[in-house]
Amino acid sequence: MTTNYKSDSVEATEAIGQELAATLVPGSVVALDGDLGAGKTQFTRGICRGLGLDSEDVCSPTFTIVNEYTYPEDKMPLFHFDTYRLSGVDDFLASGLDEYFYRGGVCVIEWSSIIEELLPADTIKVTITGVGSTRDISITRPEV
Repeated sequence: MTTNYKSDSVEATEAIGQELAATLVPGSVVALDGDLGAGKTQFTRGICRGLGLDSEDVCSPTFTIVNEYTYPEDKMPLFHFDTYRLSGVDDFLASGLDEYFYRGGVCVIEWSSIIEELLPADTIKVTITGVGSTRDISITRPEV
């Protein structure tokens, strides 16, 4: 099932992410794709906020590959990946990053198409497109 949204601001993009967060459970994987600057990190900030986590420091983990948001400790953690710099599945597996799928948190993966064949069957796919301040956000949930 696919749901489409329009966003005309950073705040609206974050609000859509926050709305999605209300439906996530431990082990959820959210695959984010879109051009550079499309709003993937803002969307992730909204998910973080929706999970009740501290979202002020959410930034793209381009150079660290994964950022963990675990505060406050009594909330479900968010593991925020950016696979842009990986050469593919082998890099992801060699780094042991697939272990995050089983840590009881939510995994949000920017540039997820790089490791698409590793994503669980129940992955929620989010595509963000647009230029300027207008974004089209498409969220596809697997048929259950």
